[in-house]
Amino acid sequence: MAWYDSAVFYHIYPLGLCGCEHENNGKETSHFDKLTEWAEHAKKIGCNAIYIGPLFESGTHGYDTIDYRRVDRRLGTNGEFRAWVKKCHDMDMHVIVDGVFNHVGRDFFAFLDLKEKRESSPYKDWFLNVNFWGNNEYNDGFCYENWGGHNLLVKLNQRNPQVKDYHFETVRYWVDEFDIDGIRLDAADVLDFDFMKDLRNVANDVKPEFWLMGEVIHGDYGRWVNPQTLHCVTNYELHKGLFSGHNDHNYFEIAHTIRRLNDLCRGEKLYTFVDNHDVARIYNKLNNKEHLYPVTVLLYTIYGIPSVYYGSEFSIEGEKQRGSDWNLRPDLSLADYEDMYEKDEITHLHCLLGRAKQQFAELNEGRYQEMLLTNRQFAVGRIMETSSMVALVNNDDQPFHVEFPVNGAKAVNILDAKIDWEADTKESLILTDCEELTVSGGKLSVDIPANKGILAWVTQE
Repeated sequence: MAWYDSAVFYHIYPLGLCGCEHENNGKETSHFDKLTEWAEHAKKIGCNAIYIGPLFESGTHGYDTIDYRRVDRRLGTNGEFRAWVKKCHDMDMHVIVDGVFNHVGRDFFAFLDLKEKRESSPYKDWFLNVNFWGNNEYNDGFCYENWGGHNLLVKLNQRNPQVKDYHFETVRYWVDEFDIDGIRLDAADVLDFDFMKDLRNVANDVKPEFWLMGEVIHGDYGRWVNPQTLHCVTNYELHKGLFSGHNDHNYFEIAHTIRRLNDLCRGEKLYTFVDNHDVARIYNKLNNKEHLYPVTVLLYTIYGIPSVYYGSEFSIEGEKQRGSDWNLRPDLSLADYEDMYEKDEITHLHCLLGRAKQQFAELNEGRYQEMLLTNRQFAVGRIMETSSMVALVNNDDQPFHVEFPVNGAKAVNILDAKIDWEADTKESLILTDCEELTVSGGKLSVDIPANKGILAWVTQE
């Protein structure tokens, strides 16, 4: 099994978390000490991989790249990032970064040359649909194709061999210089497919199990997730189902989405999340805040690669404001949350589930199986030959009693486990005091509390 198939990601938007200036004024600052604290926190809550980005030199929010081979000076230096990745690796955590290959910022060297030399620029074909008879709000005296209607983001011509070579050399540089383990492809849903296929060949060459994950919103995810293009994409379809399925008391939506995507992607795991740097926090999206509990249980237990966006393990709030995403990307201090690992129900639940994901093979290798489905109750199994893990969730305001067949003689509720905070994450769950659940006549009998969930480990003895 590749490392990413058993990963629990911690997602950091560093310019926000570190409280950086929203505009790059050229001043160098250093925040990798703070990022180290958060990496250690990610390890503590059971994550074994970090997605950090955008990371490289840009003018504003990080996605208007100026220099692909320099860490944004608002965060620190290349050397500091290299040392930070090594610290993560020393903690047995993998690191992936943003690859913003669809577009660049207006201060990117090739675009500056185009502005200066116009038709004579050797880089004029690096960009899409440059029209020297047009103009734009910057009064360039020409216009060009952009991303999302924003001329701040100049769209690259990914079919240009020079552009491809530049990006692929950048990837090789990132691996050689920083030893990263993969790339999250920004705006993968508009990237050229031949570009992604060639990038997959580069990924196969630069490092064993180098991972490519693409940002894709809508569509047939199987077009991107296959042996020729990407290993994985963002599961926005399930992201929507996880909150609306609870708001509408409709677990059928979630179950149908999982079935559909498993068919489309031929069993490949997708990147599963409840919120990120582009959408409102899960706390704001749920009508009933008690549903944070069952949503979190599903995030870690359904078929996929779970990701936690920094701060949501503390149930923080965040919504877009006046078209700005900065409210979704706050400056946080761990000192404000230091007592929540034990005292806060949702934070502690993340710690339990993150550790369970690493400690129990069923949650990574187990075959996915629906075991119960109603509007308000849902049970999914991760089935292996002699054991299984069964997640049972209830979005109703009343407890629910359920019995269903299991291939086992004994079951315990993992969410009763104690955590040995000093132990290695993979072996930190103490099960001796877990409540033993009733298994009789080949059936598991259990009460699911109102707006809660249970994670039952069923074994043959």
